[in-house]
Amino acid sequence: MTFVASYCRVSTDKEDQANSFESQQRYFREYTERQPEWELYRVYADEGITGTSTKKRAAFNQMIEDARRGKFRLILTKEVSRFSRNILDTIAYTRELKTMGVGVIFLNDGINSLEPDAELRLSIMGSLAQEESRRTSSRVKWGQTRRMEQGVVFGRSLLGYDVKDGRLIVEPKGAEIVRLIFHKYGVEKKGTTIIARELREAGYRTHSGNVKWNSNHIVKILKNEKYVGDLVQKKTITPDYLTHAKKYNHGEEDLVILRDHHEPIIDRELWEVVQAELKKRNRKGELGAGHSNRYVFSGRIKCGVCGASFVSRKKKRKDGSFCRRWSCYTATSEGRGHIDSQGNRVGCDVGRTLRDETAMELLRKSLQALPLDSGEMIRSVTAIALEAIQAGEEVGTENQDVLESELERLAKKREAALDAFFAQDITKAEMRQMTERYDREMTQLQKRLSAARARAEVVYDKGELERDIKRRVTALVQGEQASETFYKTILDQMVVYPDQRVEVRLNLLPRTWTFVLERLGQSAQNSPSVPISVSRALISG
Repeated sequence: MTFVASYCRVSTDKEDQANSFESQQRYFREYTERQPEWELYRVYADEGITGTSTKKRAAFNQMIEDARRGKFRLILTKEVSRFSRNILDTIAYTRELKTMGVGVIFLNDGINSLEPDAELRLSIMGSLAQEESRRTSSRVKWGQTRRMEQGVVFGRSLLGYDVKDGRLIVEPKGAEIVRLIFHKYGVEKKGTTIIARELREAGYRTHSGNVKWNSNHIVKILKNEKYVGDLVQKKTITPDYLTHAKKYNHGEEDLVILRDHHEPIIDRELWEVVQAELKKRNRKGELGAGHSNRYVFSGRIKCGVCGASFVSRKKKRKDGSFCRRWSCYTATSEGRGHIDSQGNRVGCDVGRTLRDETAMELLRKSLQALPLDSGEMIRSVTAIALEAIQAGEEVGTENQDVLESELERLAKKREAALDAFFAQDITKAEMRQMTERYDREMTQLQKRLSAARARAEVVYDKGELERDIKRRVTALVQGEQASETFYKTILDQMVVYPDQRVEVRLNLLPRTWTFVLERLGQSAQNSPSVPISVSRALISG
C-alpha cells in the first residue's frame, strides 16, 4: 500500500466551479480511490495564495515537511502551475523529494518526477508557468496604474478618512483630530513632541485605537498630502513578481499624482504653512525623534531601561553659551513611567541625561584603555584606511555611470512627453507640468554628475597619502583628538542606566567598558567647562 498526498491551490477570485477549492479536493479523493494500491494520506490545500513564492503557502510547506518525515511516498497535483509558478522552486523541491524517494505526478501535464526525462519536461512546463505569471503580473500592474490615474484609491483607511469602493470619505471624528494637529503645529507653532503629549493627556486616539501618540505619528500626519485633498500613489512598488516583496519607490517607477482629488480636511494655505515650517525645523535639526546621524552619538546612545535611543537637545547656560544634552526619547516624549488612562504602562524611569562632553570623554577613555600593541594597530589601521580610499574611488566611478544613465532616462521621458503632446494624447498643461518636473530633476542630476566627475579627476601622490594617514593614525592611537568621522565609525553603542552606569561598546571588539559617573551638583552641570567625573572604570569581557 502506497500512501499518497495531494496538493491543490486555487485563487478565490476565479468563479469557475470546476476549479473551486472544494471541487479540487473531491477530485483528488475520487482519483485516489480508483487506484487499488493507493491510500490517500491527506489533501493539502492553499486557498487564494500566489504560486510564485512558497514562503506564504502554509499547506505546501507542511506537505514538504511531512514528506521529509516519511508520511507518504507520492504527491498528486493537477499541473506544474498549481505546484509552483517559480521554476527554481519547482526543480528544487522535486529534486529534494526525489532524494527521499517521494515522487510528484503532475496529472494534466503527464509528468512523473521519478522518470528519467522528468526534469527536462518540468523545466519546459515550469518556464511556461513562470512566464504566464510574469505576464499576469504585468497585466495586473498595468490595470492598477490605469485605475490609479482614473482616481481609484489603492490603500487602507487612515486617521480622518475611510476608504470605501476606491474613494476617500471624510471620517468626522478623525478629521477633527487632524485639524487640531495642523492648527497646533502651523498656527500655535508647537513642536511635534509637545503635540503628541497633549493628545495623550487629552485621551485622543490614533487610527489604530490607542493613545500612544509620539512625534513620529505627528510628523507622518503633517506630511500626508491626502489631508489637503491631493493623492500620490505608487509610493511603494513590487519590482519582483516572484517574491512579491514590496519596496519604497525611489524613482524606479513614476508616481501617480492627482491634485484636488478628494474632499480636503486642511485648506491649502495652512498646508503650505505647515510644509514650510517642517522644512525650517528639519534644517535646524529639531524635527522628529529619528536620528539623522549629524552628530557622533546620533542613534548610538541607548536607554538601559526601555531600549529607546537618546535624542539631543540644546540647552542654554546662564552665561549665554549652549551645551548639548542627550536624553531618553521615551522619557522625553512620555515623561516618567506611569499608567495612562487606558491602563497602559508608558514613560521611562531612566532618570539620567548625558552631556555631549561627558559622552565624548567616555569614548576617549575607552579608546585609551585598548590593550593593543600600538605599532601593530598603526600598521593595521593605516592599511584599512588605504583600502577604504581605494574602494571609495571605485564606488565614485560607479556612481558616475549610474548618474549618466539616470540623466539619459529622464531625457527620454521628457522627449516622450513632448511626443505625447504632439500626438494629442495629453494637454498642453500636462505636457508643461511633466517637462518642468523632468527639467528640475535633470538640473539636480547635472550638478551631482559634475561633482562626481570633479572627484574622479583628483590626483594625489599615493606615497605621500600613506605617510599622511600614518601620521594621523599614530596621533590617534597615542590619544590625540580624532575627527568626528572616526568616532562615528569606532563607536558601536553607549547604554545609560539609572544607577549612574554607562556602558561603552566599540565596533569589532568583544569587550564592554563600564563607567560609573559621580553625581554632579546643579551648578557644576551648568558650568561651560566642567570635566567628566568618573569614580571608577570597569572592563568586562
